[in-house]
Amino acid sequence: MKVGVIFGGMSTENEVSVVSANSIMKNLDKSKYDIYPIYISKEGKWNKYTYEDKDIEFGGQINDIEEIDNVIEYLKSLDLIFPVLHGLYGEDGTIQGLFELLKIPYVGCKVLASSVGMDKVYTKIIFEKAGLKQAKYEYIRKDKEKYIYIDKEFNEKIVDLSEASKIISNNLKFPMFVKPSNSGSSVGINKAENIEDLKKYIEYASKFDKKILIEEGINGREVECAVLGNEDVIASCIGEIKSADEFYSYDAKYKNQESKTEIPAKISKDIEQEIRKEAIKAFKAIDGSGLSRVDFFIEYETNQIYINEINTMPGFTSISMYPKLFEASGINYSELLDKLIDLVK
Repeated sequence: MKVGVIFGGMSTENEVSVVSANSIMKNLDKSKYDIYPIYISKEGKWNKYTYEDKDIEFGGQINDIEEIDNVIEYLKSLDLIFPVLHGLYGEDGTIQGLFELLKIPYVGCKVLASSVGMDKVYTKIIFEKAGLKQAKYEYIRKDKEKYIYIDKEFNEKIVDLSEASKIISNNLKFPMFVKPSNSGSSVGINKAENIEDLKKYIEYASKFDKKILIEEGINGREVECAVLGNEDVIASCIGEIKSADEFYSYDAKYKNQESKTEIPAKISKDIEQEIRKEAIKAFKAIDGSGLSRVDFFIEYETNQIYINEINTMPGFTSISMYPKLFEASGINYSELLDKLIDLVK
């Protein structure tokens, strides 16, 4: 089978994608698959990549590439695509729409689930409908120099930054997390302790997306669960994030060696079962297929479970939670890739 592995991309997660794809290409069974690596540069150029079984360091230079003359013809020559793209233009339904138009089978979530899963605000709205417990939140849009506050009934009010911050601080308690709605790997996210922080971080988040989500902070453990399947979905054991920073930021994920993961997490059987059940429910609620990683908080004081978000193309590096969770659940990396490809057929 001719498998195109697409990685890189125009998002802020280009470097993470490269390392994920490198791990996938190393672990795909060469007796079953011919691998056709495709690197999309940060500028959006599509290139053939000469794959060698070697490690690419995080942030390393991508050499040995040759621009593809006719991308559509090249894609149509492949049997299946494994899009290992994180973030915008890869995990948000855009490239999935291209594959649908070209009638090329591909691994992972389809257009709707990808776009909803990427947009944190709309994920929240669907999780709310599904009855999943989550942090209290507000959201606003930025339009040129003005802000638009959207209430729970989708009524809109044009406000300035000070007024937006005042409304939000009246409705939510500090600390709050300010996030671009469409961004992955915690890029653009900050923790606001007071109204001045809130103003500053809303402005900062607006550099990454015009839609900004503000969530009430939850004082709890960060845990994750991997799911696999289409209709018959299975959930992995639970892993816990031990962040070296105050929260699991981009640097804490990929640059700070002190950040650790604990698999399986030391939690009760009841809590584990509840998280696994909710992970599958969340995946089905967004109409997921193939794979996702679902992130939760367990509140320290109450042991209440709160869903945080869903990642429809989770990291696949050698230290990433998705493959490690399934490895701890009895499915090794190569077998996991086989299962993901089999789910496409």
